[in-house]
Amino acid sequence: MEEKKRYKVYRTIMLIVLVAFVTFILTSIGFYQYFVKGDSLNKYLTFMTSDGSQDISQTLDTYRAVIDKYYLGDVDEESLKEGAIQGYIEGLGDPYTEYISKEDMEDYMQDTMGNFVGIGIYMIEDSKTNQIMVLAPIKGSPAERAGIQPGDYIISVNGEPCTADDMTMISTKIKGEEGTTVKLQILRGEETLDFEIARENIIVNPVEGEILQNNIGYIEFSSFDENTAEDFKTKFEELQAQGITSLIIDLRNNGGGIVDEALQIAGYIADKDSVLLYEVDKDNKETVEKNESNPIINMPVIILTNENTASSSEILAGALKDLGKARTVGTTTYGKGVIQQILTLPDSSGLKITTEKYLTPNRTEINEVGIEPDEVVELPESVESVLNVDRSQDTQLQRAIEMLTE
Repeated sequence: MEEKKRYKVYRTIMLIVLVAFVTFILTSIGFYQYFVKGDSLNKYLTFMTSDGSQDISQTLDTYRAVIDKYYLGDVDEESLKEGAIQGYIEGLGDPYTEYISKEDMEDYMQDTMGNFVGIGIYMIEDSKTNQIMVLAPIKGSPAERAGIQPGDYIISVNGEPCTADDMTMISTKIKGEEGTTVKLQILRGEETLDFEIARENIIVNPVEGEILQNNIGYIEFSSFDENTAEDFKTKFEELQAQGITSLIIDLRNNGGGIVDEALQIAGYIADKDSVLLYEVDKDNKETVEKNESNPIINMPVIILTNENTASSSEILAGALKDLGKARTVGTTTYGKGVIQQILTLPDSSGLKITTEKYLTPNRTEINEVGIEPDEVVELPESVESVLNVDRSQDTQLQRAIEMLTE
């Protein structure tokens, strides 16, 4: 197959987007040809078989002929082609398979690798309200400095109203050249707020760490992008040099990302030659991912999870839980047990396509099920959003600390 690049990626259906848009709903390659006009509509329908069906190329031929004969407006060939491809792929009914036009491919790959120019927010579609909600501003980003908060709803960009249906367009509008500004209108509760925020080069996924009581190390990050594993290792070594004796890895609200980054972090903790993951393709061919290095983390580990822990986060949590190298605390994870690859096609467009399902080391399938933690701990009812939990109310973190000091 004519394929230039292949990246295994793995993110949640939440459509978490870095305001550089990283979403997953998709398209593939379509068929399109030019046809000779006929004299009547019936002529165009002669391609149909006796049962009324047509193959895709014949169907497009039929519709193009009708358009050529009857459509009043101008025909944009590229728009027709893009629409045909998108509709064709959407027919798969797979929310993780996605077509990327050649115009968007470079930005898409930068986003997936964790590099972009924007204001630094993660966005999500709120299906209940059909609005675009801020999942969180990236720490140190222009959005955070301006005062954007988790749970804010973006209701207009540069004066144009928007809904969740406009996610792709809004992502494009929020991105732009470094040093330029974008105007956002935010709905926060019942209050409407206006922001004008300068775009910057964004460090997408900083790995944060600190030392908690009783020499417990704490590391959190929100996705698995390029170099996340190396950044994780660096942060761990900094904490280790300060004397930590145990570690909490916070994967709550981590929507996933690059599979290899998650496997590399698992390899810092698992024994050499341990099975970390089974990948199974459409022909039931199985690929076994094993740890090829000796562990560097030899201390008690607890992983925090919640309903937004998805994809590569579940690969990491599932591997270490099955291998007995970490205990999990929190609530059941999202349950995305399939893996995508990004293919660059001959015309420079891209296809992110679901190619495999994965199994944990114990051969457990979690797609649409999730991983139940070793110890289920709910947050207090007073917590309004799992996206923004005050430490004083964080019963999940508190329980993890207790378990490491027992």
